[in-house]
Amino acid sequence: MLRAHSRGAAVQKPSPDNPDVTLITPTSPMSTPTHGGRAKCLQRLVRLDLPVPRTVALSFASVHQIASGYRPDVSGILSEFDPNALLCVRPSSEDPDWGGPGAVLNIGMNDARYVDLCDQIGTPAATEIYLRFVMNYAIDVARLDAEAFDEIEGEGHDALTEALQIYEEEAEEPFPQDPAVQLAEILRSMARAWEGTTARLLRQAKGAPVDAGLGLVVQEMALGLGSGECGSGVLQLVNSFTGLPQVTGRYLSQSQGREALDGGAASIFLEKDPRGPSLEELAPEAFAALKEHAALMRARLREEMQIEFTIENGNLHILDGVRVERSARAALRIVVRLAEDGIITKQEAVMRIEPRALSELLHRQVAATAKRDILGSGIAASPGAATGKIVFSSEAAQAGAARGEPCVLVRRETSPEDIRGMHVACAVLTERGGMTSHAAVIGRGLGLPCVVGAASLRFHVKRKQLVATDGRVLREGDEITVDGTNGQVLAGSVQMIEATLDETFRTFMSWADAERDIGVRANADTPADAKTALHFRAQGIGLCRTEHMFFEAERLTPMREMIFAQNPQDRQAALELVLPMQRADFLELFRIMQGHPVCIRLFDPPLHEFLPTSRAGQRELAEALDIPVSDVTRRIDSLAEYNPMLGMRGVRLGISVPEIYDMQARAIFEATVEAANEGITIVPEIMVPLVSAKREVELVRGRVEAVASAVRTENSADFTYRLGVMVETPRACLRAGDIAEHTHFLSFGTNDLTQMTYGLSRDDAGRFMSEYVRQGVFSEDPFHILDTEGVGELLRLGVVRGRAARPNVVLSICGEHAAHTESIAFCRAAGFDYVSCSPFRVPVARLAAAQLALADKIG
Repeated sequence: MLRAHSRGAAVQKPSPDNPDVTLITPTSPMSTPTHGGRAKCLQRLVRLDLPVPRTVALSFASVHQIASGYRPDVSGILSEFDPNALLCVRPSSEDPDWGGPGAVLNIGMNDARYVDLCDQIGTPAATEIYLRFVMNYAIDVARLDAEAFDEIEGEGHDALTEALQIYEEEAEEPFPQDPAVQLAEILRSMARAWEGTTARLLRQAKGAPVDAGLGLVVQEMALGLGSGECGSGVLQLVNSFTGLPQVTGRYLSQSQGREALDGGAASIFLEKDPRGPSLEELAPEAFAALKEHAALMRARLREEMQIEFTIENGNLHILDGVRVERSARAALRIVVRLAEDGIITKQEAVMRIEPRALSELLHRQVAATAKRDILGSGIAASPGAATGKIVFSSEAAQAGAARGEPCVLVRRETSPEDIRGMHVACAVLTERGGMTSHAAVIGRGLGLPCVVGAASLRFHVKRKQLVATDGRVLREGDEITVDGTNGQVLAGSVQMIEATLDETFRTFMSWADAERDIGVRANADTPADAKTALHFRAQGIGLCRTEHMFFEAERLTPMREMIFAQNPQDRQAALELVLPMQRADFLELFRIMQGHPVCIRLFDPPLHEFLPTSRAGQRELAEALDIPVSDVTRRIDSLAEYNPMLGMRGVRLGISVPEIYDMQARAIFEATVEAANEGITIVPEIMVPLVSAKREVELVRGRVEAVASAVRTENSADFTYRLGVMVETPRACLRAGDIAEHTHFLSFGTNDLTQMTYGLSRDDAGRFMSEYVRQGVFSEDPFHILDTEGVGELLRLGVVRGRAARPNVVLSICGEHAAHTESIAFCRAAGFDYVSCSPFRVPVARLAAAQLALADKIG
């Protein structure tokens, strides 16, 4: 077998006239940051004594010099190879995902070599090799028009002759016969292609730095052609989709009487298969060696690797080794198996999985091979994909659910009134909104695929039509697919990949939990949310939004009666109808969470959200309350505000209409007593929203304490609770010291805090945010990635001042930023105790927190 070898040539130092040429040997100076990943991998294969053809590497500095106009030391490169060898040049960047110029094969092919090859491997094969090289060189190196070669009509030798003539006519010179000229021009072309503007912008979009370098490797070719078993292929020991052990790949045989490369190459099974011949049968020694080499590479390179190989007259040559491509589920299984086999540590396994990749495991996804008929796109607000019939109202979604039909709820933007429709829909699509809009937040909480801000589509809600970017008109009942992972809306149904959470996932997450040093809770409003949170091992509920509980049909009428009540007694009477339902809500949450902390945010939205906006709805309400329609419209007008989100909501409403908070506090405490009677010990956390001053906390605290005392007396039972504040106004951050004196915890709501700090509506920001990011006004959408400079400064002030006044105050973030790695890093550094995010993002936050803790330990 061919082995890597050295002829003792000295390593040449880089200079303007003589870029360095490094023969890859076990001891040659070679590193990924200087020569790229492919060159370094080939050196590792050489060190493992694998049959790697002779290879020379050019460093990043060398290639940059070539791109700048310096002629490479071609003679030095060619001196490392047999004069009759054909060569190939491949790119070697620091990260293979950054791309690079395509490989060029069969360098050195010319008229004289063609004659020799015709004698060695036959005229058809030699002709095809020469023809391919001429055309590739002409198009990719000489930059000739590809269409000129499309007109070749002959076959075999005639086609080759015609291609050489076309080259001479188009290039105004004969095809170069000197291998040194060929190699020099190829190196120059590949170097300049890498440093071109288009290539630079493309790799920067993939995360490459502006000055990312390219190395090149020049390798002696093993053609895989001859009289014995010959062919080429790739092999790996794992399935790229499932991650399970499986010998897989492909092999193209050029033997068995078929003329090589002349339309006769046959795809062969790797292992024995009743459907046809296999490599295992055709070349058993080479096949056994391949599996041994792959296993050795897995153990020594500590990764599942794919081998690129050729077989020439039965002899095996390893041309390259690359990391096996893999789906998210395969990546997880691969690292867990590597750790369980002792090849890598559990800590390294944790570090190898991107937190965002977990979303593919938690949700159904559009299959990578699925054909996408894109209707339009928007913001990928909640991951996953679902197919259903278009509906334009929550009522239609509920009707569809009753018929057992999956429905996609399409709205200009959702509101709390759409909760019931969202609960039964399979996906949500909105025209407006951003990452923290109502649809996005609720979609992530429900694990519901959601695309918001889809302004490329035209929404005609009244006509019940959706117009695609290409003009196609879709109507209610038409089927579409919402891909919340990529932000695309697709026509019809597409192939899906189901979510999978198996023992491998649980094992991996247990390793992550052993490393992280910050708590992770979930934002959960319903029993279903709580069950999901517990399933994903959340350490409690960090935010339970109670307003969603009021939009159920049997609760909406009492709430409206309360709004129209003329005095506190009437308001209290109306709310007494809601009390048992609220108590049941909280008791169910306590039962599900089984002693884990539950943080309940008191009523937050403005009252106008509970009143109908349409004339028909107002007439129905007037009939239900037995009052004139004029009274309904008058009350609605009286509640109107120029900016409801900055008006009478949250604690302001709780102080102005205290009966609401009294009822909620009673429901919480009575549920706590009932839970205790069932053997569930719970210390409820009551959170007051939208606080700006300590006096607000004092007023609410006084009434909550009075309710607690009354419940204790009525039930002859004792219990404890914690009272805290949702810090979501800039003033609350600045006065955190005053506020902390009266609270057990401060939970920072970064959604509203970002909105108020920027003076920017999170629902409207999507209309121009991409342009702002593009022009560098903001580096990222501040509603998507926490602004650690501006909003972060307020958070740091809140932490320092809150802890100074009350050292044991518990600090957390419960906004939608909480699952992002950058936000968790900020929280750890600032001294927060936990983060709270949507249930389906809990695993993402757990893994991100673990990786940050490990990174700190490592360096």
